[in-house]
Amino acid sequence: MNIRQLDYILAVAEYRHFELAAAKCFITQSTLSTMIAKFEDEIGLKIFDRKKKPLEVTLEGQAILEQLRLIRGNFSQLEEMTQEIRGEIHGKLTLSVIPTIAPYLLPLFLPDFVAQHPQLHIEIREETTDEIIRKLRSRELDIGILSTPLYEKDIREYPLYEEPFLLFDKQLRTKANVNIKELAFNQLCLLEEGHCMRTQVLNLCELHRNKINAKLHFDYKAGSIDSLMRFVKASNASTLLPYLAAKELSKEDAINLHPFLAPIPMRTVGLVVHQHFVKKKLLVKLENKIKELVLPLLPLTNDLVKILEPR
Repeated sequence: MNIRQLDYILAVAEYRHFELAAAKCFITQSTLSTMIAKFEDEIGLKIFDRKKKPLEVTLEGQAILEQLRLIRGNFSQLEEMTQEIRGEIHGKLTLSVIPTIAPYLLPLFLPDFVAQHPQLHIEIREETTDEIIRKLRSRELDIGILSTPLYEKDIREYPLYEEPFLLFDKQLRTKANVNIKELAFNQLCLLEEGHCMRTQVLNLCELHRNKINAKLHFDYKAGSIDSLMRFVKASNASTLLPYLAAKELSKEDAINLHPFLAPIPMRTVGLVVHQHFVKKKLLVKLENKIKELVLPLLPLTNDLVKILEPR
């Protein structure tokens, strides 16, 4: 077994197509097929079922691929460690951000960070918390940005900032701060299951003790903050928004934002990596850049009444 064979096998597993995988690996299809067949002969098992269209991974192959990804990750980790020792920042960085953070955070720091590291190729995805954790463990992902804490023993967390929640409610006429315990739970709409922001809001408001949307006569769970807001405005419902998302609202919508009384509900946004992540210098640079550009945008006190002036 050699590194090239690993890359060929993992490419076929990703694209499920020998010709496409060969093109991605910059070799001929016959060479790729021969190298994979040689590896299968060495271990005495078939990884791919070539008779199926499209190509399928065998049951034995699924277990083998899981180990091969870990082995390849260890090789990559060694390469990254040598770069770290030499003080080099180049190569590839994979970054995943949860959907309730990505649209509002990435534009704030990413252009500057990319400009400062032109030899670094960054691949960015929006993924759920569970998917980020899974990929960190399988070494498919370098860094995640999400809401912490996670309480995962093999994941390391680096807090970035505390982000307050605000209430969006078109029916609430008062501009006084809102007591979270006095929310109109029967008009509250949330994101769908699987979004950590939904879990946070449920925990903050103890909504498991209340019946949600009873007044609306249906239960709407949106897949993104954008679709959530479209529905909330159309149905005169209410929802909770994280601060950076709230800052993106138009002047017309911003007048319907209401801050909370202390203790203000907040979420902690942080960087997460696998415990064996080796690009420590790069991680520090990313952490510092985000804090440098985002912290000045966040409120410094518990008084949010005048922070969100309509644009």
